[in-house]
Amino acid sequence: MAAPEAAPRPTRRKAGPSSPHGTLVIVESPTKARTLRKILGGEFSVEASVGHVRDLPKGRLGLDLEHDFEPEYIQVRGKAPVIRRLKELAAGSERVLLASDPDREGEAIAWHLATLLQMDPTSSCRIRMHEITASGVQGAVANPEPIDMDRVQAQQSRRVLDRLVGYQLSPLLWNKVQRGLSAGRVQSVALRLVCEREDEIDAFHPEEYWLLDVQADAEGGREYLLRLERCKGKVFSVPSREEAERVAQVLRSQPLVVAAFKSRESSRGALPPFKTSTLQQDASRRLGFNPRRTMRVAQSLYEGVDLPGRGPVGLITYMRTDSLRLAPEALEGIRRYVGDRFGADYLPDKPNFFSVKGRSQDAHEAIRPTDVTLDPQGIREHLSPEQFRLYELIWNRTVASQMSPARVARTALDVSCGDYGLRQSGVEVLFDGWGKLWPLGVRPTRIPRAEEGEVLGFRDLKMEQRYTQPPARYTEAGLVKVLEEKGIGRPSTYATIVETLSERGYVVRGEEDKKLVPTRLGRGVSGFLVRHFPEVVQVGFTAHMEEDLDRVEAGELPWLAPIEGFWAPFRHTLEDVAATAERVNIPPEEVGENCPQCGKPLVVKRGRYGEFIACSGYPECRFTKKRVTSTGISCPKCGTGELVRRKATKGKAKGRFFYGCNRYPECDYLTWSKPKKAVEPEGEALPVTEERDDG
Repeated sequence: MAAPEAAPRPTRRKAGPSSPHGTLVIVESPTKARTLRKILGGEFSVEASVGHVRDLPKGRLGLDLEHDFEPEYIQVRGKAPVIRRLKELAAGSERVLLASDPDREGEAIAWHLATLLQMDPTSSCRIRMHEITASGVQGAVANPEPIDMDRVQAQQSRRVLDRLVGYQLSPLLWNKVQRGLSAGRVQSVALRLVCEREDEIDAFHPEEYWLLDVQADAEGGREYLLRLERCKGKVFSVPSREEAERVAQVLRSQPLVVAAFKSRESSRGALPPFKTSTLQQDASRRLGFNPRRTMRVAQSLYEGVDLPGRGPVGLITYMRTDSLRLAPEALEGIRRYVGDRFGADYLPDKPNFFSVKGRSQDAHEAIRPTDVTLDPQGIREHLSPEQFRLYELIWNRTVASQMSPARVARTALDVSCGDYGLRQSGVEVLFDGWGKLWPLGVRPTRIPRAEEGEVLGFRDLKMEQRYTQPPARYTEAGLVKVLEEKGIGRPSTYATIVETLSERGYVVRGEEDKKLVPTRLGRGVSGFLVRHFPEVVQVGFTAHMEEDLDRVEAGELPWLAPIEGFWAPFRHTLEDVAATAERVNIPPEEVGENCPQCGKPLVVKRGRYGEFIACSGYPECRFTKKRVTSTGISCPKCGTGELVRRKATKGKAKGRFFYGCNRYPECDYLTWSKPKKAVEPEGEALPVTEERDDG
């Protein structure tokens, strides 16, 4: 198959009665369209395609395997009225500009629009806006370019690969594991990582150890807290209570002699501005946002917020990027702001620059405020609470990235007691630098000076039993970090990976810590794929595939190259597994309750609308009920029902968790926030308070 092409009709059109405007601008989002209308004014008509207008069919493979994987693109269901209106407006416009997002997916949308509107993709019909501000939009409109067909081909290559894996593996999973299952190219690798971490946790055997801390003092009211670290100069661990008691006797009876007091100054350079993955990680760590929520709020900041006296303004640059670069004019503005607000000491002599490992789409910038003078506190009343919190995070990180290094003094006091060595470490912040706006990650602890040979007075000794801990489960943001480090996925895909695994019932989020736990089903599916398709779920293979797609985008490989290298061995393995692999039996998860009708155990099952509770005696017993998580909190509206946790299954909120009364529909109370019940020592319940719950 040839590379994607479009009909040859040119972009320029005669003005007609169907449109009074000379230029039609097409974007994906209605919100983005509203912002552009106000920026561009009456000479332009701005319309939204509302996402993709063409795609592969949902009900079948949609690829011609005998003719170079020719994709069968069809109009997206429900888009006929949108497409009809765009065609009418385009026919009556002097010029059509395609302004979808500046990434692979956006480039593909532009190409599909050009095809439907019979536009020449090599003409100057494409504009890319990395920031939706007056200057950013007007600059893009003044400098249209051809559609980047290399980028379109990279998107098509990825789409075909994902379709081949998903639509070929899923029927096999139905036959060999369980009906209704599906598998994706990148998601399956992510699932493997989650399952392997769970295997490590299962195999972990905790080991006992003891911490010994000595409280000491010296003349002048100096106080110290020393921790046992060494024995005869070597790192030392106390494995048992008996050993701890023996060592404690020595520490109580032998003199505490200062061996050394060391202090050294060091500087800590600023952290880089955000890219997609680090924004998701810090929004999770500091704000409690999951990746999908982070990207949803960031999209709203990018597309525009109405500010008094300025109209609609995009507050941040494009949020799907792996670049750490800041535009020269942005650097100049940030440095000017730092000098004016914080003074010369906080402004480095030269701008801070940051490099990215591997291939970065450096045509993009890092995620930054479009106007650094729009201080978060100054515009807070015009933002929603979640918009304000994310904008403040981005603003602080960006400005901090261009501030002077912090200076710290690290101090270590070493004390000997017989054969044992003890130490107290501390750090003092001498100059906060970029720490004025961003946490330095140090806990200041000042250690009073002590002289070598000085004998400290013994005051007390504390022993604490500890056990080694297994590796921690991944959070969503932590998994994103690992995927990026291993070269799996790209900025546009990070937010959806875990959501997809969750929707398929392969992982669940811990109720309290939000850690990812593979379900019995998820571990069964991953085990099957690892046994029979090791290359498909191999981290290195998937990372190499991502590199090939980047090379397609760079024009270094034809779009079919990654597919042809993958398909032949994959098809052979498919045929072999279909013929020889035994069926896998995954026992259903029991819920710890018995069926009220027949007394058999109730189990978790999964249908087209998600998980539900059913009798294990099916088909003899057909008892079912919805699966809900009880909170133990009374409904604040009716007082008799109880709040339960549910997941929205449709609409814009699909996938988000909410809390509602278990007496619905008699009581329609609903909240998106997680209810908490505080309890006083006497046991009297306090009023219900709420915090956000992003699942």
